[in-house]
Amino acid sequence: MSSLSRLSVPVSRLAAVRTYATKRNVAPHPNSVPLQKAIAILKAYEVGQPSQTVELHVHCAPEKGQPPIRGSCILPRAFKSDISVLVFAEGEKAKEAREAGADFVGGEELVNKVRDGEVKFDKCLSTPGMLPKVAKIARLLGPKGLMPTVNKGTVTSEVAEAIRFSKNSQDFRADKKHMVNTGVAKIGFSEEEIKANIATIMESIRANAKGNKTKFISRVYLSSTRGPGVQVADA
Repeated sequence: MSSLSRLSVPVSRLAAVRTYATKRNVAPHPNSVPLQKAIAILKAYEVGQPSQTVELHVHCAPEKGQPPIRGSCILPRAFKSDISVLVFAEGEKAKEAREAGADFVGGEELVNKVRDGEVKFDKCLSTPGMLPKVAKIARLLGPKGLMPTVNKGTVTSEVAEAIRFSKNSQDFRADKKHMVNTGVAKIGFSEEEIKANIATIMESIRANAKGNKTKFISRVYLSSTRGPGVQVADA
């Protein structure tokens, strides 16, 4: 079951959440609980599973004609340790990328490997000089949110710095219904660590607002691998 499908809580889970809420003096309706209580509910569902992911779902209300909602931020405590970064670079910049820990580095031959589906990666960077060659596979990278662009800071000559950021940052982008769905922490993190990560991502999402920031966020939910979707009242 996808995380979004859990945003409408099944009756069986709803009853369980209400039982938990009653025992813990939490607001009985799971669609309007404080952030602290939402975290507690999910932790109750994931007892003994500290590596399960806490997911954040933010429904935005952008103004008409606003650019797509997307961004990256460095979380106070990273929760992913296996992010693979691919860098299109040649010469000294390729050497710099390898020394900085890039997982895949190369020029036109790497463009061809990506085109043929021979490599899998999470984030993609390019030096300015390689961009014309990378543009040949823009239709492949673009829909996946992987096409390097100047606006996103993924086309750069500062290769080492960009790799360090990519390895430690959390990316997000809204779907066609303006819903941002992103992992935010592991359930085994402390309540304060989860709150800090959520606050960081929420601040980055709100930075996309072009008008009234107070009305930019419509609804916020938290969910986890086995837990229900819980609407948060104060994220």
